[in-house]
Amino acid sequence: MKDFINGLPKVELHLHIEGSLEPELMFELAKRNQVQIPFQSPQEVHDAYQFHNLQSFLDIYYQGANVLIHEQDFFDLTWAYLLRCKEDNVVHTEIFFDPQTHTDRGIAFDTVVSGIHRALEEANKVLGISSKLIMCFLRHLDETAALATLEQAIPHKDKIIGVGLDSSEQGHPPEKFAKVFQKALNEGFLTVAHAGEEGPAQNIHDALSMLGITRIDHGIRCVEDEVLVAQLIEDRTPLTVCPLSNIKLKVFEKMEQHNIVDLLRKGMCVTINSDDPAYFGGYMNANFHAVANAHSMTKNEVAQFTLNGIEASFILDDEKARLVVLVDTYMMKG
Repeated sequence: MKDFINGLPKVELHLHIEGSLEPELMFELAKRNQVQIPFQSPQEVHDAYQFHNLQSFLDIYYQGANVLIHEQDFFDLTWAYLLRCKEDNVVHTEIFFDPQTHTDRGIAFDTVVSGIHRALEEANKVLGISSKLIMCFLRHLDETAALATLEQAIPHKDKIIGVGLDSSEQGHPPEKFAKVFQKALNEGFLTVAHAGEEGPAQNIHDALSMLGITRIDHGIRCVEDEVLVAQLIEDRTPLTVCPLSNIKLKVFEKMEQHNIVDLLRKGMCVTINSDDPAYFGGYMNANFHAVANAHSMTKNEVAQFTLNGIEASFILDDEKARLVVLVDTYMMKG
């Protein structure tokens, strides 16, 4: 199964680009930009990546982002992730970025999006990896700040396909952002949102009804509501699940307890993703391996995660069809 997973074409739909900042690059950028960070070595950073909940992760996540200042920094960050995509046979990726993490530090919105976009364009030409870019609002900030961020994004509709909602779920329910999501929809952006990770199943209900989202990031707590589960299956509403992240943040104690395979077998459109791989211990292959090692699965079931990812992606139907053929061809060889 290991070799099969390594060679399987993959689609990633839940990746925070700031969360792919490896300690080595963090130190390189800190030195280049003369930024002080509270660590003496990359190993110290690795050692600090022990989290007991989402907030303990976010505290160190925002510290690391301080080294990102210039357009080239955002290019280098994104390019490093895309090289890992190439290693893991990721053929399409849909990347989140958090502009407020940077604009609140005085970094221009244009600087952030231009660096990321340039790397995505280069990867399409050089690595053959297609991509989409999704801008997330930080839910621990207020809706006024989100509306201001949306205004900054409107001139970049050619680069940004959708908006999302991330950061601390507890205490920041979907209804807090209903107005900004409606405005985003009116502007032609697609919408997604984190819901049902540390928050209850009700947040999934509310994100669907109040924010007009077309897929749910995480969503694993949907199982608390049987009616919701049935609705998600019937509607083929995708869940972008992040297995290693869920273990690292103690959503589940161990991978054997994770419900992703059970959801897959119920017929839900669940996908495997890496979330913040530099912090949570693995990119796409590592997440696939962790799930397959903890649950007895067939090759067809493993491949279904990719097929679900293709279905749930924001690419055109003809490109979806091309990627399905890619997977089918691989399956016939395997």
